[in-house]
Amino acid sequence: MLTIGEFSRICRVSTKTLRYYETMGLLQPWLVNPATGYRFYTADQLGTMRLINRLKAYNFTLEEIKLLVVTFNGERSSLSAALQEKKQELLRQKTLLNQRLRQLDGDIENLRQGCPLVNTGDEIVVELTEMPAMTLLSRRLKVRGGDFPQAYQQSFGTLLDKLQKQRLTMDGSPMTLFHDDEFSEEGLDTEFAIPVRETTEETRLFQPGLCLKTVVSGPDADFPAVYARQIQWAEAEGYHNADALFEVYRSDPRDDPQAFYAEVYYPVRK
Repeated sequence: MLTIGEFSRICRVSTKTLRYYETMGLLQPWLVNPATGYRFYTADQLGTMRLINRLKAYNFTLEEIKLLVVTFNGERSSLSAALQEKKQELLRQKTLLNQRLRQLDGDIENLRQGCPLVNTGDEIVVELTEMPAMTLLSRRLKVRGGDFPQAYQQSFGTLLDKLQKQRLTMDGSPMTLFHDDEFSEEGLDTEFAIPVRETTEETRLFQPGLCLKTVVSGPDADFPAVYARQIQWAEAEGYHNADALFEVYRSDPRDDPQAFYAEVYYPVRK
């Protein structure tokens, strides 16, 4: 048997952390002396603690670790599936980090050449266009910024499954609508949608009407700059926002980032 201090020293985890793990039901002491309250652990629990530390190193949350370690009892197939999913998540983060590094290199080079860090956006082309009404099969949820690639993949995967099961006909490119008026720490109110020809209980009519349109392309497409330019253009020309802004994806950004092509729409009215 190991005292909590000995267990803490061997595992390099503070006694405060061990007590927290006990409280949340992640790792219980093998024995608690009812008279003194002293906690004792077994040598076998060192392996459990090593597993917890390994999963923490992979950025699993404590609740996720509890599910794997306690509920599934470290079952191999559950661990394998969770690690595969975590690997994909880390690869998505790596892609985003590489994009940030390319942007950083570009900013450093621009400053070296005497250019401003952030351009005015005057070079961004904005045009007025009338968008027809469309019937949407959609999925709406709150999405945090870093979770967008995963939400994109899961949501459109779900929608395509429904499309096939309900035998609906796709009538346009996949799109994303953003319904929030301002940023929220809880995530953006995001609607992933696919235009379809048929009308069902799960579809809705979307009538954007008059819109500002801007084309974006490439792996470093600067969507915030586009939104800012569209808002500036609207204010200068006396237009006001009329509905959720939306993006239409003419290519899948996961296939070839270099060939990425999308259109950004900002519904307006006078």
